[in-house]
Amino acid sequence: MRVLMFDIDTLRADHMGCYGYGRNTTPVMDEIAKEGVRFEDYYCPNAPCLPSRASMISGQYGIHNGIVGHGGTAADMRLQGRSRSFTDEVSENGLFMQFRRAGMHTVSFSTFAERHSAWWFNAGFNECYNVGRRGGESAEMVTPEVLKWLERNGKEDNWMMHVHYWDPHTPYRTPVDYKSGLEDTPMPDDWITEEIFAEHLLHIGPHGANEINMWNDDHFAQWPKHPGSLKNLEEAKRFLNSYDDGVRYTDDNIGQIIGWLKENGLYDDDLAIIITADHGEDLGEFGVYAEHGMADDPVCRIPLIIRWPGMRKGAVVKGFHDNTDLAPTMQELLGTSLVTWDNFRYDGVSFAKALKDGTDCSKPYAVLTQCAHVCQRSVRFDDYIYIRTVHGGGHLLPDEMLFHVKEDPHELHNLATERPDLCAKGAKMILDWTDSMMKSSRSDVDPMWTVMREGGPEHCRGALKGYMERLKGTPREYGIELLQEKYGEFIF
Repeated sequence: MRVLMFDIDTLRADHMGCYGYGRNTTPVMDEIAKEGVRFEDYYCPNAPCLPSRASMISGQYGIHNGIVGHGGTAADMRLQGRSRSFTDEVSENGLFMQFRRAGMHTVSFSTFAERHSAWWFNAGFNECYNVGRRGGESAEMVTPEVLKWLERNGKEDNWMMHVHYWDPHTPYRTPVDYKSGLEDTPMPDDWITEEIFAEHLLHIGPHGANEINMWNDDHFAQWPKHPGSLKNLEEAKRFLNSYDDGVRYTDDNIGQIIGWLKENGLYDDDLAIIITADHGEDLGEFGVYAEHGMADDPVCRIPLIIRWPGMRKGAVVKGFHDNTDLAPTMQELLGTSLVTWDNFRYDGVSFAKALKDGTDCSKPYAVLTQCAHVCQRSVRFDDYIYIRTVHGGGHLLPDEMLFHVKEDPHELHNLATERPDLCAKGAKMILDWTDSMMKSSRSDVDPMWTVMREGGPEHCRGALKGYMERLKGTPREYGIELLQEKYGEFIF
């Protein structure tokens, strides 16, 4: 058996053809979806990059594994403590270790571990290829190395390959001469009007139209397609097109790998393919451009496509699943077992039966946490997402938000005051989930509150004072007083 996993950074599910997008962004991945199972409502429960992959690898939510942010204590995996043996339980039971334990030769092409000092990510790999850009690379630096490895080893049996592409991630980085052809296709959901963009120009907070570079409008020559600011609607649309170009460029490179396998007779019924992402992207939602800084639906809903020998083909799985489910699923499919000396367990639930015969393995709701850019905990239930904001990361967000995901996918209409009943329902779900998680935690601390006690989200620490100076003398000067009122204790 051979297994190929495409781990794509910042791939928003609703910008893929197989998820209903009206642009031809993912023709290769769409074909793979037809040959396997696509999960409709699959979420990263801990956003963004580092927390998401921590939950995917460990099979545990950040409230248990300790990683919910990008800095401070909550950016490190919790120590196992006294019961740790020669190795630790997270490494022994991690996602990639399952393939190694099943007798496969495992190889990864990724710079993720170095980018975040997250060396636990490499547990289970025989080989790790790092092209050395710490996430600043683009696909043409990765794909040739993958093809070289396949030329040397691809025809052997029993290997698992992990290929990590960053191209949809900010800064948008497709080569200058790359032409996807998408610019000739109108945006399928042209929801940002002149009126809405005028509001975006008055946005207070990071990654708005005036500060694409988080807190300022710096532009970097090495990324000519990624501007420092957006001055009009035409520039905004051109910028959003750059995101789709990154998705299509990733798909093109996946196509090169699939093409090699087909040319060499290896694209057969014994080949398994997994396609997923760490998180999505806000593309104008909340006035935020090119960032994954919320616990909202565009950021937390991610794709999952699995083509697995002997499993269903052309199927769609409904219901809520999240990336903690992937490790226990692989464990069941591969026939491996838990290694534990201190009652280690996954938070995730195997969905192997959903792949095999369509058995419903879903959860009643999905709880989502973001503590790198903001501190939010949300719950996705029925057709709604309910968002509680503890720290808004420099945005002027209300403490409670409620959106109808199906009718309002871009989160324009906060229903919190209109539907207090649904807010109460969502709040109870979050409370019940948090209580349940803390009862089974090895720590008496929710890491969200560790982030708060250490000065708030990493990407906001120390930034507000300078940002408020930037607002002086502009049409957004009104925001200075509001920021002082909302974030006084965090301005330093």
